[in-house]
Amino acid sequence: MTALELHGVRHAFGRLRALDGFDLRVAGGEVVALVGLNGAGKTTALRVLAGRLRPDAGVARVLGHDPATLPAEAAQSFGQLVGAPLVYRELTVRENLVAAARLHGLSRAQAIESATTAVERFELGRWAGRAAGGLSSGNSQRLGLACASLHRPTALILDEPTSALDPAGVVIVRELVRSLADDGAGVLVSSHHLDEVSRIADRILVAHAGRIVGPLAPGSAELEQQFFAMVLAADSSPRESA
Repeated sequence: MTALELHGVRHAFGRLRALDGFDLRVAGGEVVALVGLNGAGKTTALRVLAGRLRPDAGVARVLGHDPATLPAEAAQSFGQLVGAPLVYRELTVRENLVAAARLHGLSRAQAIESATTAVERFELGRWAGRAAGGLSSGNSQRLGLACASLHRPTALILDEPTSALDPAGVVIVRELVRSLADDGAGVLVSSHHLDEVSRIADRILVAHAGRIVGPLAPGSAELEQQFFAMVLAADSSPRESA
C-alpha cells in the first residue's frame, strides 16, 4: 500500500520555484526521511501532502486520495504536524488531546482513553490541566506530536518534529515513529538532523532546489559528507528545461 505520494509536483511562489518536479513515495510500514538545506522544498512538499497548498502541477496522494479533498475515512487515518502545532491555546493539554481524538473519529470513551495514554507517552502529566497557550515551546511540540498521532494513523507526516525537544523528547519521537511503522503506517519525516533520522529511517531522500536528487543509506559511514557531495553534484549537473 502506498501511504504518501508526490509525482512530478511543481509549485512556485511568484518567481521562486519551490518545487520543480518533486517525486517521492512512502509505503505502508516504512519510515522515509526527507533531508535538505534550507529552501530545498521540504516544507513546501509537506504542505502539499497536508492539503494546505495546491500545487501548480503534478499529483499528490494521501492514502490514495487528493489531500485537498480527503474523504472522512482517509482523513481519520491521517496525521500531520507541519509548522506550528495545531492546538487550541485556551484548552488544556488533556482537552486538546480529547478534541484531536474526536476529530479523528474516536468515540468519547476511546478519546478519553487515548488522551490518557498520550499524556503518559509524551510525559505531559505535570501539564495535563494547564492551558496549551502557557506551555513552553518544547512541551507545545510534544502536545502537537501527541495530537497528530494519538489515533494511530496509517499515514503520518512530520516536519522537523524534534526541533524544540530535549533529549528525552527526541527519544519519545524516535520510539513513536518506529512503533507506528511497525504497525503498518507510512511515515514521512522532514529534518535537518542526518544522524537522528538515520536512527529511525528505512530510507533517506535528499531534496535540493525543489526536487529529489538521490537517496542516502541509513547508518552508512560519513553520511554528512555523502549528503554534501550529492548536493554539490546536483548543483553541477545541467537541468532539463521545464
